[in-house]
Amino acid sequence: MATKGFVLYLLSGFSVAVLSVLFINDHPINQNAFPPHLSSLNNTFSHHPYGSESTTWPELEFSWRIVLATVIGFLGSAFGTVGGVGGGGIFVPMLTLIVGFDTKSAAALSKCMIMGASAASVWYNLRVPHPCREVPILDYDLALLFQPMLMLGITIGVALSVVFPYWLITVLIIILFMGTSSRSFFKATQMWKEETILKKEMARQQETFVNSHGELLIDTQYDPLIPREEKTPSQILLFNLRWKRILVLLLVWVAFLLLQIIKNDAVVCSAWYWLLFCLQFPVALGVFGNECVKLYKESKRRRISGNTESVCEATLEWTPIQLAFCALCGILGGTVGGLLGSGGGFILGPLLLEIGVIPQVASATATFVMMFSSSLSVVEFYLLKRFPIPYAIYLIAVSILAGFWGQFFIRKLIAFVKRASIIVFILSAVIFASALTMGVIGIEKTIIMIHNHEFMGFLGFCSSQ
Repeated sequence: MATKGFVLYLLSGFSVAVLSVLFINDHPINQNAFPPHLSSLNNTFSHHPYGSESTTWPELEFSWRIVLATVIGFLGSAFGTVGGVGGGGIFVPMLTLIVGFDTKSAAALSKCMIMGASAASVWYNLRVPHPCREVPILDYDLALLFQPMLMLGITIGVALSVVFPYWLITVLIIILFMGTSSRSFFKATQMWKEETILKKEMARQQETFVNSHGELLIDTQYDPLIPREEKTPSQILLFNLRWKRILVLLLVWVAFLLLQIIKNDAVVCSAWYWLLFCLQFPVALGVFGNECVKLYKESKRRRISGNTESVCEATLEWTPIQLAFCALCGILGGTVGGLLGSGGGFILGPLLLEIGVIPQVASATATFVMMFSSSLSVVEFYLLKRFPIPYAIYLIAVSILAGFWGQFFIRKLIAFVKRASIIVFILSAVIFASALTMGVIGIEKTIIMIHNHEFMGFLGFCSSQ
């Protein structure tokens, strides 16, 4: 019921926001007063809704701004990767307001930071065993299910971001981030209560035992009869790696990258441009469809045999309706991510939790998927020379350290307090912080646009390039 209510909240909020554009402004477009978020759609993943102003690249030198940005970037990367959301909603305001970058360059550097933190997080998680099952901590089935649709959705979202007015994007940011943050916080508190009950029950069981002779034993600790085999980090790494699945994800990554590079040289809205744009659909749908067939057949086989075990980490019966729902969520999540410039991490993390994935696996899988989408963006940004190399190297190094140590400390904390809900609380906090920072900046820029009497309605896609 809570999930249906949340979906209804998002659909109603988005619908009201989009329809309200029709009543905001009906005067003709002033070609000299386009909203500041418009920029040339040079590539599918390069757009960010915060400006097309002239490029501003400050010098990389020691100052209080660099120190403050380093601290915020470190904490944002650490908490963002633990929550599985990346932290782009924190990085962009930090790079623009504190360091002084223009928003387009800040968006590019933000992707660099997300890539570094995600890569470090994935490397750490590959050396960590699953907390309760003898399976990899990365759910490759869910990665193959959501990654192609997420990347396809991002391309659609970026195209829509050229059409949507700036104030509408700000409203969507607030609606989405506040909704997902509230839903994640609700889920975290629910998990916290369940963990409290479980800990009390385990404490009672440990206090009193009866041995085989019927004798009552008090405060006795027992080792399991068949202890769990301890594996070395190298053995865990090899067990967590699934090369065939990784190869498929890499092929999707390469296919999208080649299509974007070729599309960069095409004339916008030409037949060749639209052909390249449409070729992304069979690439994404092919991988998604193959994974759907696999999950459906395996789930059906287990139901027939009476096996109640889930096919993957999601506690779903993979029926056609559920698969269609996941496809819709993947595309919508990517679309919203591309529209808002967040990359989709703010959707995927909460979505994995919503379908029953435990926090540790949800965090690991979400960062794994983000590593592909963010690295694709970074490669394209590099080819287009959208960020200064020294700053990129420095911020990637900071993010790598933050991603690794963030995972390390949080995993140790979870093992100590025995509460995985900490991850969900962190997820909620990062999304809420992003809602505040991006919302405040967006409202400020929208007020300036209103003051300057700039156009506030929908724009034509081809005429806005």
